[in-house]
Amino acid sequence: MERIRRHFIVCLITGFVTVLPIGGTILLIVYAEKSLSPLIPAQFYVPGEGLLLVIVLLYLLGLTLTSVIGRWLRDALDSALSSIPGIGTIFRTLKQILGFDAGEGALFQKVVLVQNESVGSTEIGLVTAAEGEGSAKQFVVFVPGSPNPSQGRLIRIPASRIIATDWTVDKALKALFSLGKI
Repeated sequence: MERIRRHFIVCLITGFVTVLPIGGTILLIVYAEKSLSPLIPAQFYVPGEGLLLVIVLLYLLGLTLTSVIGRWLRDALDSALSSIPGIGTIFRTLKQILGFDAGEGALFQKVVLVQNESVGSTEIGLVTAAEGEGSAKQFVVFVPGSPNPSQGRLIRIPASRIIATDWTVDKALKALFSLGKI
């Protein structure tokens, strides 16, 4: 009975985690449509105009954030959110998981290619730790699955079996989520 219960819970959670991004996106679009539609005068309203307005606003937000002033504002907001007790911890953790934090303090330090001799290919890996020196150097590498990078495997591998890349962590995650279309 315990085995059936555990199986049910695992399948339920897996289904929920799979549907969450899709459902969240749909809810966000519906909410944005309902929230922004009243801003358009009734005589000019056509179903879907709220969605078009959302796309325009997202474009303008992206345009602003890629400018010099936008980067400064984003960095200031990042610093402010990071310094708030409780919220700062959640914010920093999400940044690390999503790959927007890099370097020694980040969850993923760098992106490598891991040689997989069993199928004769290489896979994208995210280094989480390094141990040892010289020929004894070992890396702890998370090899994410695709198209669901949250499911993968954590391996300990000698430095001789990895290939260094110049990819950023967020670029690697985008490649995984988009099935290589970046």
